[in-house]
Amino acid sequence: MAPSTYTRFINFLQEDLAISAAAIAVALRHREQDPGPLPMILWQYGLITLEQLDRIYDWLETA
Repeated sequence: MAPSTYTRFINFLQEDLAISAAAIAVALRHREQDPGPLPMILWQYGLITLEQLDRIYDWLETA
């Protein structure tokens, strides 16, 4: 993901889905140990709902 897209993605998570910076930080730490797509890590650790996961993938398709 390009740096500008990544920044927009993080903004989308925080502003549109109201995911806290702390939750994103937790997912990023887990991602370092067990690489995988950030949306899936957020969902696996219970930081987002299945509905939010769908919205994230919809956003990623159009980004």
